[in-house]
Amino acid sequence: MTPPQRQRRVPKQQPPSPPPRAGKPKNPERLFVVAGPDGGERDGDLDLVTLIVARAEPPPSATPEQSALLRLCSTPLSVAELSAYLNLPFSMMTVLLTDMLTAGLVTARNPIVRQSVADRSILEAVMHGLQRL
Repeated sequence: MTPPQRQRRVPKQQPPSPPPRAGKPKNPERLFVVAGPDGGERDGDLDLVTLIVARAEPPPSATPEQSALLRLCSTPLSVAELSAYLNLPFSMMTVLLTDMLTAGLVTARNPIVRQSVADRSILEAVMHGLQRL
Protein backbone atom coordinates (compact mmCIF):
# COMPACT_ATOMS: atom_id res chain seq x y z
CA MET A 1 0.00 0.00 0.00
CA THR A 2 1.39 3.37 -0.99
CA PRO A 3 0.64 6.61 0.89
CA PRO A 4 -1.35 9.26 -0.96
CA GLN A 5 0.67 11.88 -2.74
CA ARG A 6 0.36 15.46 -1.56
CA GLN A 7 -0.34 18.11 -4.08
CA ARG A 8 0.89 21.65 -3.80
CA ARG A 9 -1.71 24.33 -3.59
CA VAL A 10 -1.37 26.81 -6.35
CA PRO A 11 -2.63 30.29 -5.47
CA LYS A 12 -5.59 31.26 -7.56
CA GLN A 13 -4.93 33.99 -10.03
CA GLN A 14 -6.43 37.32 -9.13
CA PRO A 15 -8.87 38.76 -11.65
CA PRO A 16 -7.37 41.59 -13.65
CA SER A 17 -7.91 45.00 -12.13
CA PRO A 18 -10.40 47.24 -13.94
CA PRO A 19 -8.87 49.82 -16.27
CA PRO A 20 -8.53 53.32 -14.82
CA ARG A 21 -11.40 55.65 -15.53
CA ALA A 22 -10.90 58.32 -18.09
CA GLY A 23 -11.28 61.83 -16.81
CA LYS A 24 -10.75 63.47 -13.46
CA PRO A 25 -10.27 61.18 -10.42
CA LYS A 26 -12.94 61.49 -7.75
CA ASN A 27 -11.64 63.39 -4.74
CA PRO A 28 -13.69 63.63 -1.55
CA GLU A 29 -15.14 66.99 -0.68
CA ARG A 30 -13.57 68.91 2.14
CA LEU A 31 -15.70 69.03 5.26
CA PHE A 32 -15.93 72.83 5.26
CA VAL A 33 -17.50 72.63 1.80
CA VAL A 34 -20.17 70.25 3.09
CA ALA A 35 -20.81 72.34 6.22
CA GLY A 36 -21.51 75.53 4.30
CA PRO A 37 -20.70 79.08 5.35
CA ASP A 38 -19.85 79.67 8.99
CA GLY A 39 -22.53 82.02 10.12
CA GLY A 40 -25.05 81.22 12.80
CA GLU A 41 -24.88 79.87 16.28
CA ARG A 42 -24.60 76.11 16.52
CA ASP A 43 -25.74 75.29 20.03
CA GLY A 44 -27.31 71.95 19.28
CA ASP A 45 -27.77 69.49 22.10
CA LEU A 46 -27.21 66.54 19.82
CA ASP A 47 -25.55 63.36 20.94
CA LEU A 48 -25.13 59.95 19.32
CA VAL A 49 -28.54 58.63 20.42
CA THR A 50 -30.65 61.68 19.56
CA LEU A 51 -33.40 60.65 17.14
CA ILE A 52 -33.88 62.71 13.99
CA VAL A 53 -37.14 62.79 12.00
CA ALA A 54 -37.74 64.66 8.74
CA ARG A 55 -40.50 67.26 8.75
CA ALA A 56 -40.45 68.19 5.06
CA GLU A 57 -39.36 67.05 1.63
CA PRO A 58 -35.93 68.19 0.44
CA PRO A 59 -36.18 71.71 -1.00
CA PRO A 60 -34.59 72.39 -4.40
CA SER A 61 -31.89 74.47 -2.74
CA ALA A 62 -30.80 71.63 -0.40
CA THR A 63 -27.28 70.24 -0.63
CA PRO A 64 -26.86 66.57 -1.57
CA GLU A 65 -26.08 65.72 2.06
CA GLN A 66 -29.22 67.46 3.30
CA SER A 67 -31.33 65.70 0.68
CA ALA A 68 -29.89 62.34 1.68
CA LEU A 69 -30.55 63.09 5.36
CA LEU A 70 -34.16 64.01 4.68
CA ARG A 71 -34.74 60.86 2.63
CA LEU A 72 -33.19 58.67 5.34
CA CYS A 73 -35.11 60.33 8.17
CA SER A 74 -38.60 59.40 7.00
CA THR A 75 -38.49 57.12 10.07
CA PRO A 76 -36.63 58.11 13.24
CA LEU A 77 -32.89 57.43 13.06
CA SER A 78 -30.17 58.22 15.55
CA VAL A 79 -27.35 60.61 14.76
CA ALA A 80 -24.91 57.69 14.97
CA GLU A 81 -26.86 55.74 12.33
CA LEU A 82 -27.03 58.76 10.03
CA SER A 83 -23.32 59.33 10.46
CA ALA A 84 -22.62 55.71 9.50
CA TYR A 85 -25.00 55.70 6.53
CA LEU A 86 -23.57 58.90 5.06
CA ASN A 87 -19.97 58.09 6.03
CA LEU A 88 -19.52 61.48 7.72
CA PRO A 89 -17.94 62.11 11.12
CA PHE A 90 -20.16 62.92 14.09
CA SER A 91 -18.91 66.51 14.28
CA MET A 92 -19.95 67.09 10.66
CA MET A 93 -23.36 65.53 11.30
CA THR A 94 -24.00 67.87 14.22
CA VAL A 95 -23.20 70.88 12.00
CA LEU A 96 -25.53 69.66 9.22
CA LEU A 97 -28.32 68.70 11.60
CA THR A 98 -28.13 71.92 13.58
CA ASP A 99 -28.48 73.93 10.37
CA MET A 100 -31.44 71.76 9.35
CA LEU A 101 -33.03 72.13 12.81
CA THR A 102 -32.89 75.92 12.58
CA ALA A 103 -34.39 75.75 9.07
CA GLY A 104 -37.23 73.56 10.38
CA LEU A 105 -36.50 70.66 8.02
CA VAL A 106 -36.02 68.08 10.80
CA THR A 107 -36.96 67.59 14.42
CA ALA A 108 -34.76 66.11 17.12
CA ARG A 109 -36.01 64.19 20.09
CA ASN A 110 -34.34 62.34 22.88
CA PRO A 111 -34.74 58.57 22.87
CA ILE A 112 -37.25 57.00 25.22
CA VAL A 113 -35.41 55.90 28.33
CA ARG A 114 -36.92 52.95 30.10
CA GLN A 115 -36.98 52.71 33.83
CA SER A 116 -34.08 50.76 35.26
CA VAL A 117 -36.36 48.85 37.66
CA ALA A 118 -39.89 47.81 36.80
CA ASP A 119 -42.79 48.82 39.02
CA ARG A 120 -43.32 46.33 41.87
CA SER A 121 -47.08 46.08 41.29
CA ILE A 122 -46.51 45.04 37.66
CA LEU A 123 -44.02 42.39 38.71
CA GLU A 124 -46.44 41.02 41.32
CA ALA A 125 -49.29 40.92 38.78
CA VAL A 126 -47.10 38.98 36.34
CA MET A 127 -46.00 36.61 39.08
CA HIS A 128 -49.59 35.91 40.19
CA GLY A 129 -50.66 35.41 36.59
CA LEU A 130 -47.90 32.89 36.05
CA GLN A 131 -48.79 31.04 39.26
CA ARG A 132 -52.39 30.65 38.05
CA LEU A 133 -51.22 28.86 34.91
